[in-house]
Amino acid sequence: MEEDNEQLSEMSFWDHLEDLRVTLFKVGGVLLVATIVLFVFMPRIFDNIILAPCNGNFALYRWLTALAECVPGLGSLSSTDFHVELINIQLASQFFVHMSTSFWLAAVLSFPIVVFFLWQFVSPALYENEKRNARTVFVMGNLLFFLGIAVGYYIVFPFSLRFFATYQISELIPNQISLDSYIDTFLSLIFTMGIVFELPLLPMLLSRLGIIRRSFFSRYRRHAVVVLLVMAAIITPSDPFSMIAVFLPLYVLYEASSLLVKK
Repeated sequence: MEEDNEQLSEMSFWDHLEDLRVTLFKVGGVLLVATIVLFVFMPRIFDNIILAPCNGNFALYRWLTALAECVPGLGSLSSTDFHVELINIQLASQFFVHMSTSFWLAAVLSFPIVVFFLWQFVSPALYENEKRNARTVFVMGNLLFFLGIAVGYYIVFPFSLRFFATYQISELIPNQISLDSYIDTFLSLIFTMGIVFELPLLPMLLSRLGIIRRSFFSRYRRHAVVVLLVMAAIITPSDPFSMIAVFLPLYVLYEASSLLVKK
């Protein structure tokens, strides 16, 4: 470690700038390759993954239908006949959606590699104890990010899609959902959940800095429950069951955050 620090201290500003340039080229190269690969396979990914929530045989809908059959009074949850048909209303929309979706999915899948390259750039300037903490943050950050992506894909987005696709202010106005609208909502909700699930890292950092303690979470638990319920209602403004289904992962995330801070 001392040798690394000595070598680091001997590096000039331009040497650091060159290292940063190499790191950015690596990150750009990974994103480019991943984008090209996904662009090639995007039609299959679209049919089997991205458009899967449009059909009533999606995993969440099947589970809700089974629950509605077992529990009286939950018939509105049944989604056997649910289907959304997308339309394209702009000439070049499908091409640009093809490109943009390939890039954003490449960014998601390349997230651990990109963070690893950035870690290689900053790690020589860290002490050994800082490196250990950074490794913990790296592993937890990746796990939480992909867990949030999964929750967004399997729970949050399907609930939102089912509500907005079936909501009508008048029966005289049929819902015709455009491809652009669907993709924008799909990507924004899933990315939002991925970022939201990174929030436990913030209390852990504040705890290591001595700013908060575990008692903070118990003191403000009731306030947090209200805030999380409001967030869940905004994300899925359909029915109480949908709101609770979104609230529970957020609350578990809150309690998990309390376990990451010092007593």
